[in-house]
Amino acid sequence: MTVFPRPKRKLHALLVLALIAALVTCSPRPSALSRVHRSGVLRVATINSATTCYEGASGVTGYECDLLQGLAKRLHARLELHFVASSALALAELSQGSVDLAAAGLNVTPTRTQIVRFTQPVQSVQLQLVFRGDQTRPADLSELRGTLAVPANSPMADALTQMRSHYPLLQWEEREEESAEDLLNQVASGDLDYTVANSDLIAIDQHYAPQLRVAFDLSDNQDIAWALPLDDDDTLFKAVQNYLQRLGQAELDRLRDQYFGHVNPGDYQGVVRFLSDVQKLLPRYRAQFEKAATRYQLDWRLLAAIGYQESHWDPDAISPTGVRGIMMLTFETAQRMAISDREDPAQSIAGGARYFREVRQQLPETIDEPDRTWMALAAYNQGLGHVLDARILAEKNGGDPNRWIDVRDALPLLTRQRWYSQTRYGYARGREAVIFVANIRSYYDLLTWMSGGKPGLQNQPDEAALPPSPIKPASAPQPVPAAGAQK
Repeated sequence: MTVFPRPKRKLHALLVLALIAALVTCSPRPSALSRVHRSGVLRVATINSATTCYEGASGVTGYECDLLQGLAKRLHARLELHFVASSALALAELSQGSVDLAAAGLNVTPTRTQIVRFTQPVQSVQLQLVFRGDQTRPADLSELRGTLAVPANSPMADALTQMRSHYPLLQWEEREEESAEDLLNQVASGDLDYTVANSDLIAIDQHYAPQLRVAFDLSDNQDIAWALPLDDDDTLFKAVQNYLQRLGQAELDRLRDQYFGHVNPGDYQGVVRFLSDVQKLLPRYRAQFEKAATRYQLDWRLLAAIGYQESHWDPDAISPTGVRGIMMLTFETAQRMAISDREDPAQSIAGGARYFREVRQQLPETIDEPDRTWMALAAYNQGLGHVLDARILAEKNGGDPNRWIDVRDALPLLTRQRWYSQTRYGYARGREAVIFVANIRSYYDLLTWMSGGKPGLQNQPDEAALPPSPIKPASAPQPVPAAGAQK
């Protein structure tokens, strides 16, 4: 009988593996949208900027950041931000496949539309030439007398290149390691004569640096949009477009107004209005300030000054970023301070007092008064982490981290990429904190002066000159434990 050999098991196994490999090879690559769904992460390249994303007092915030959080929620994904130094580097991250999209204040330009796919606009801006207000306003580019600098590889540089056909003698510098906000800061300080920036960023910076002036527009309206890869896979692009369309123009307008609709900076220095409000408004809330101050061992006039700087003693006030009430508490801070109604004056004042005491206690013990109070005020405004970062920068620059005057000089550095890249908490509106503290000190001194004392943190003056409270102060309850968390 003839016996036929059985196939070897090894050959059989190889055939099975070959079949599996063939099936895997033929399987289609997951789409961009599928990859986000499977990983549960939406990766975004962005920049630290007041118009995009930055670390605020209660976490990462910003106009584009809020929109991105909404998109991530819509996609049932976690938002993973990749911070880079410039919009050009954000596009580079996208081209390398390191992120799913770029959202970095990206101007839509003909050059860029050849390499990326842009969504519908999230903002519209103009390029504007900026100079310092104590200098002569140029009528056009032919009248520039000094140094003009713009970020390298930027729409600002492209616009100037196009202008050279009309102004052949036009010269400018392209700065590789400096952002548009860095250059605006240099114009404000007098270290640079001119720069070009987006109108939305200029408007924000003018609020804190009123010496900045716009000479003229350098472009018509330019769209700001998000960028995705320009390839055959448009699944994620369609999902992003659908999100923005469903969001609607009205919601985009509301969000833009929240971040870019600023009050007149002069309102913060209206001494005449303040003196009038002391007579008209302060009597309504003085008892609550006194009660909270007693409970948390603070000076009630300091609490009142904080309340005036924050809201002009308006219990219904709402800030551009959604904090509200007399003491302008965030929702998260109010929860930690056990405040159920931020617009209730007594609760808001008590919550603000408790939070202020917390941040003051959390500062290093090496900081003495009154520097301790001024730094605590800055932390109340920007978050404790940014003040700690500023102390480190102050020491790096030869200053004393325990002195407010040195920390005050370091805080504005947190808007500059060169400096905030060295810190733990990153970008912050440091100049806002400086103005915040200066105004509160002014209001506090005025309240002390009106009560017959000498300006200064340790005064306990006769208060006869201040209007009395119409409400009899209640007995102070026992202090409650601090929450121990940042605002």
